[in-house]
Amino acid sequence: MQTILDILKKAGGWHPGLYLKIDNAPFMELVIEALDESGPMGLPALSVAHYGTQNGDAMRDPEMYFELGIGGGSHLNPFYWRNDYAGVEQWSRNIVGTNYVQLVELHQEHKRFAELWDRNLRQQGFAEAYEQHRKNRH
Repeated sequence: MQTILDILKKAGGWHPGLYLKIDNAPFMELVIEALDESGPMGLPALSVAHYGTQNGDAMRDPEMYFELGIGGGSHLNPFYWRNDYAGVEQWSRNIVGTNYVQLVELHQEHKRFAELWDRNLRQQGFAEAYEQHRKNRH
């Protein structure tokens, strides 16, 4: 998710209370926000989601949670995927009781999806849309 990392860098990095909403018509808005709780490895976590609406309700299409890692360079490691339109919610890494649980194949699927989503976000110009929004605010 290099596109998200690039946007985070321009926004001053991850911090509690981080909330970025990027409008980039004709695509669904993209929301990046810090989670109040750490990820399953105890690292800072964030939500990345496209939002649409259905019957007046906000719908995630999709939403993913990532831990922000710095070992070996900044990277985002997925642990959750949700799509409200499809009615699917998946945890590929989590703390269950006191145990760390990783569903290896599902985690690999989440990583592949994140790579595809990242390419789409880059091609759709979300980093440039965020930069333009920043310039218009100042």
